[in-house]
Amino acid sequence: MRREIRKVGVLGAGVMGQGIAAHLANAGVPVVMLDIVPPQLTPDDEKQGLRQDSPRFRNKFALAGLEGIKKSKPALIYSKKFLPLISVGNFEDDWGQLADCDWIVEVVVERLDIKQQVFGRLEKTVKPGTIVTSNTSGLPIKQMMQGRSEEFRKNFLVTHFFNPVRYMRLLEIVAGEDTDPEVVKFLADYGQFRLGKGIVYGKDTPNFVGNRIGVYAIQGTIHAMMEMDYQVDEVDVITGSPMGHPKSASFGTIDLVGLDTMVHVVRTLREDCPDDEGQPYFQVPDFVAKMVEQKLIGRKAGAGFFKREKGPGGEKTDFVLDWKTMQYRPKTKLDAPSIKASKGIHDAGERIRLVASADDRAGKFAWRLFRDVLAYSSRRLGEISDTICDIDQALKWGFNWELGPFETWDAMGVKTTVERMKGEGVTPAAWVEEMLGQGIESFYRVGAAGREYYDARSKAYQPVPRPASFMVLSEIKQQKPAVFENKGASLVDIGDGVLCFEFHSALQPKMNPIDDQILAVAEKAIEIAEKDFRGLVVHHQGEQFCAGANLLMVLEASMSQQWNAINEMIGKFQGMTLGFKHARVPVVTAPFGFTFGGGAEITMGGDRACVLAETYMGLIEVGVGLIPAGGGHVFMLERNLEGIDEPVLSNLPFIRKAFETMAMAKVGTSAEEARELKYLRPCDHIEMNRDQQLWTAKRMVIALDEEGYTPPLPRQFYLPGREGLATFKMFLHNMKLTHWISSHDEKIATHIANILCGGDTTINSPVSEATILDLEREAFMSLCGEPKTQERIQFMLLNNKPLRN
Repeated sequence: MRREIRKVGVLGAGVMGQGIAAHLANAGVPVVMLDIVPPQLTPDDEKQGLRQDSPRFRNKFALAGLEGIKKSKPALIYSKKFLPLISVGNFEDDWGQLADCDWIVEVVVERLDIKQQVFGRLEKTVKPGTIVTSNTSGLPIKQMMQGRSEEFRKNFLVTHFFNPVRYMRLLEIVAGEDTDPEVVKFLADYGQFRLGKGIVYGKDTPNFVGNRIGVYAIQGTIHAMMEMDYQVDEVDVITGSPMGHPKSASFGTIDLVGLDTMVHVVRTLREDCPDDEGQPYFQVPDFVAKMVEQKLIGRKAGAGFFKREKGPGGEKTDFVLDWKTMQYRPKTKLDAPSIKASKGIHDAGERIRLVASADDRAGKFAWRLFRDVLAYSSRRLGEISDTICDIDQALKWGFNWELGPFETWDAMGVKTTVERMKGEGVTPAAWVEEMLGQGIESFYRVGAAGREYYDARSKAYQPVPRPASFMVLSEIKQQKPAVFENKGASLVDIGDGVLCFEFHSALQPKMNPIDDQILAVAEKAIEIAEKDFRGLVVHHQGEQFCAGANLLMVLEASMSQQWNAINEMIGKFQGMTLGFKHARVPVVTAPFGFTFGGGAEITMGGDRACVLAETYMGLIEVGVGLIPAGGGHVFMLERNLEGIDEPVLSNLPFIRKAFETMAMAKVGTSAEEARELKYLRPCDHIEMNRDQQLWTAKRMVIALDEEGYTPPLPRQFYLPGREGLATFKMFLHNMKLTHWISSHDEKIATHIANILCGGDTTINSPVSEATILDLEREAFMSLCGEPKTQERIQFMLLNNKPLRN
């Protein structure tokens, strides 16, 4: 029987329940979210005229959960259009709605007795074959399933989502002794392909995989700080990016999660893992207990390890808690040579090696943490999970580490690290020394068929488990050389006659701004694809897709008045984006993450876009005093005037939508929002799982080719010209008078309006794409010469935020 999930029940409307319900709605799945009936009316309820039998009162907690989804920042939901997929109710009046659910997720309070009661009620309600899962963070499945039938147990497992559900990729799947393996596989596939999650298989042990290692690492940090006499702010300088961890580092992360939550998890580990050698770290220090007593539990309370205060003039000052005195003081930064040296290093492994081997204050602390966490991770293999891959992925997806523990170990050198550990009295698991005894000195390697990991059970390398649809560009390039490449980009044959244009900026590999090297390979991409391939995919697998043009290059050329160079650069940029559009083979662009400015124009230049759901897309050039000049106006006119191919009385309302989107630098904070802003078209595909994005884009190219692809004809637009521009000018003048915009804002927006209105034309005279591109180029160069634009660019480069001047 083919399983299908057409409706999901979520039991509990708290923070996790909200996140799970919202993300299911993001995937287009109807959800019913239930919570308990409040025990009694509050004075506020009575003021509102509510009674015990009022639906608003009885559904109060679930309605509050829905309101939490609507107001969440950052948003839990991709688009407000998905909100109707979430219905709410209560455990007494609406329990019957669970009877037609295909999957029910329990997210009630973390108490065994309450969960057992819930599962007892569910067994009497659900239809045969319904999957029931718990989002528990560590309660044993065997105890939760006491008294349940074999049929219920075989369809039960743990699905442990991480908060916030939309943004945290990790989904831990833990099966019970009686869980049907087919149910495990089905739900893992559903999590990967429908919800876009990274799946880690854990065992039924306290805190599963991610939290078991992650919490040990955080507790190890606190105890090391106390033993080695460090302070909170200097520790966070070390344990962030220099160690390959997120910028929030250790104590910033605790403030984000909530110290009370952290303490609860630690105490669970202490009680449930009595034989764990990490027990000394599972002691809650006295100063931490005092912080919880004093409600200094993090951002949700306004203060934790850090707090921010506003001065009388509105200036903000960051304070840090001195753990010895329990008093706040102004935050300071650790001055260590290794930290300074690590700042220019993009490669996480290289950065980690540098800091861990340094003989300064940062290096000594980093080594202590690496030493303990790596050894601890090795000893948990087999207990919490069967593969080092699961442990590594859990920390990367659940804690945003750049490298997992075993990948970190490889970067530091396994043999030398073990020798150093043992010299300090720390012993890793026996299997690590056995591996080294075999002459194997790395946990991972690239084999003939792709990446492989060392499997301690078979004592040999095994392929890293992943679906066939997860294509990895770096592995493809190791199996066959690039068709063409330079330092900034490559052309990769990804099989079946499809070419991939991959960019990897040499200077800024995280943001991948468009520079001369990328433009040079783009020109080759179109030429080679048309000659030797059936189509082209524009994609890479770096951190962010593209943050736009190289601003430093634009600023330097503007300040030295290299107008010919700027003109040539714009011509090449337009040639790339319009070249994609008019290529003789299909072009599919596949963006993800930051897709700003020129990155958005590249995306819009393709015949189709295969867009990751977590894509943040916008034409944001006005923030640096410029206008989109890579064909952005052509693409926005196409999308907003779709179906309007002849003169009409007034197309200004459609053009106004494009104008507001561009002049206000609107950003779609998801692919769905980008579609609503017309950056994407109805025909563009939204992919939930980034690992599958390249494969999907490749299939889209093949489909277009097999349909008998022909490139689109150059478009002509009927635009309002001077009359339309006059309307926009009046609108902008009023905004300036009421202080909504500055004079320079007005100047930039007038350029955008002029281009969208077609320049010096009338509604009956068709305007070509080439004319729009010329207007873009003229406006861009004009603004480059403006001192206020140069100030904006400079400010953005120095402060990473826009200047309003």
